[in-house]
Amino acid sequence: MRIVLLLLVSLLFNNCYEVERDCAHFKTGTFEFKTLVGTEMLTTTFTRNDTIEIDFFRGKADTSSIRWINDCEYIVKKLNPHSRAETKSIHMKIISSKGDEYIFEYNVVGNPKKQKGKAIKIN
Repeated sequence: MRIVLLLLVSLLFNNCYEVERDCAHFKTGTFEFKTLVGTEMLTTTFTRNDTIEIDFFRGKADTSSIRWINDCEYIVKKLNPHSRAETKSIHMKIISSKGDEYIFEYNVVGNPKKQKGKAIKIN
């Protein structure tokens, strides 16, 4: 009987928890994304409006188009790709947010392997 009661209470509390996703807050602005590559922490800063995103990485700027699928998902495609890999579109999905930070997952369109990252809105 105790096990059933504990299970019901556990289900009750788990069903009340809802992940925050204020995607509209992140459609435009300037953001920072940090990632660890080997032993080096690399930072990308990007500015996004409704249709264009400009990335700044290691002193170089790169522009991509954005096509919003819904409030939390969009497709990014480089406007001036420098390699065959850069011609592929990236699917981005905001999966949670808190304050000025959001967690997202992304993958090359058509590739099921997804990766996660965190971006911080700095302006």
